[in-house]
Amino acid sequence: MGKIVIINGNPSLTSRLNGIIQYVERKLLQEGVDIEHIQVAELPADDLIKANFDSDAIRKANQKVEEAKVIIIASPVYKASYTGVLKTYLDLLPQKALTGKIILPLFIGGSIAHLLSIDYALKPVLSTLGARLIIGGVYAVDTWITRNGNNGYHLSEELIRRLDEAVAELLEEIELRSGLPEKVK
Repeated sequence: MGKIVIINGNPSLTSRLNGIIQYVERKLLQEGVDIEHIQVAELPADDLIKANFDSDAIRKANQKVEEAKVIIIASPVYKASYTGVLKTYLDLLPQKALTGKIILPLFIGGSIAHLLSIDYALKPVLSTLGARLIIGGVYAVDTWITRNGNNGYHLSEELIRRLDEAVAELLEEIELRSGLPEKVK
């Protein structure tokens, strides 16, 4: 099925975005996929800010992206766009790093007002990096997720339904691509 890499562009390690990521990851693990993570906030800040393409940490993260068939990009929305820390990492990817990959965006924001941030802020950058198959993605309002202790989260029924649909679409695309000749993938 190929490897999936989840790029978490949240500067906070304790966000409700983790509830979305954990839910999607559980669903995908049930399908037997191999998942790796890039927690952008854990990459060296100096390397990100100074665009240190030669950094070992950046090279290792970029290697994960290169080896992946699917990239899940998760981010909170600040000021109608994804986070600056995510942008600094995307700027360090090779020019066509996302060519031939299936992309699933997962965003969370404070209101429904930023619903189109995936389409208007993220997708143009992904397209520049070679992405052509970007699944619609899921935008969630943070009130749809509550913490229930022990780093656990409760997701609203609406959010679960939307995540289930996105995962099903992702799995369909993976299955479709696995049956294609290598040149077509």
